[in-house]
Amino acid sequence: MKPSLGASQIAQDGLHVAFESDQMVWNGVVAAGGRVFASGPRWAGGDAPALAILGGASLTPYPDDAWNSWSPGADPAHAFVNVNAIHLDRSGALWAIDTGAAEFGGDPLPAGPKAVRFDLAADRIDRIYPLDKAVRPGSYVDDIRVNGDHAYLTDAGGAPAIIVLDLRNGECRRVLEGHAAVRATPGREVVVGGKVLRGPSGAPLVVNVDPLELSPDGRWFYFGPLSGPWSCIETRLLDDPLQSAAALAIAVQPWADIPPIGGAVMDADGSLYFTELATDSLRRRNPSGAITTVITDPRLHWVDAPFIDADHAIWLPAPQLDRAPPFNGGRSVRINPIALYRLEL
Repeated sequence: MKPSLGASQIAQDGLHVAFESDQMVWNGVVAAGGRVFASGPRWAGGDAPALAILGGASLTPYPDDAWNSWSPGADPAHAFVNVNAIHLDRSGALWAIDTGAAEFGGDPLPAGPKAVRFDLAADRIDRIYPLDKAVRPGSYVDDIRVNGDHAYLTDAGGAPAIIVLDLRNGECRRVLEGHAAVRATPGREVVVGGKVLRGPSGAPLVVNVDPLELSPDGRWFYFGPLSGPWSCIETRLLDDPLQSAAALAIAVQPWADIPPIGGAVMDADGSLYFTELATDSLRRRNPSGAITTVITDPRLHWVDAPFIDADHAIWLPAPQLDRAPPFNGGRSVRINPIALYRLEL
């Protein structure tokens, strides 16, 4: 099926439909240099590139077809197996996070898990950071934030942890593995569309440490399971390989009691914008801790990783992940088209 990418539409509430597609189930977005990049995980369904540039009536595979043409049995080291997130760092580099696992809940393939950094000015891969040494069976490397010479990733799998990546030498370490702050809290169920979301086993879905953010000054790293609450730790401690596991464990502090979310992004003033799954809402937590609602709209059904662009507008991809095959007996019940919204803040 050809992609159906519509022209921007403006609702009375200011919510713009920037793009639509029957083909690509995007859960991540980055707008940079006049281009819009989107990514989507393999297990969400659809028939599209893992990472693409959106424009006109086309989905252009990025950086090329080869990186977006992996199939079982092929080399996973230089192709996307399962892109779960994309991120634009403060230097303007684009990152793609590949879990390396072809199936939802599956084990990462050897050489599959990786963080890929792109030089957007040259449209080339700047560096590939293999993450094999940092993953375990059942790992699900989720997202990334970059802070100087280090990057931090969340592993939401069965052995949850924070992964600290040294960008100078490529070494990576697992920290806070199994800590209460990275484990889903029993009883905090994920409710979407008025129903408790259940995983492939039929039990309520449990997602360990998933969302993450950095304070604008890079001093604090914020993180939590998908269902909340969030905790924080100073980045100087994460960056220090001499810190013991015990020292890191006691340095974790409570930060915010945020409900189950699809995704979050931190603004330059320290405000956290997050998409509340139960209410189809975009909400804002200001630096003092007060939470307000920006917009509630049934179209914002499981908005995943939002992005704030240079014009201070927020992009909201709505992949309807609860309607993906793993949560519906192996079949997709999503309602096409998949939309990407933009809202002036």
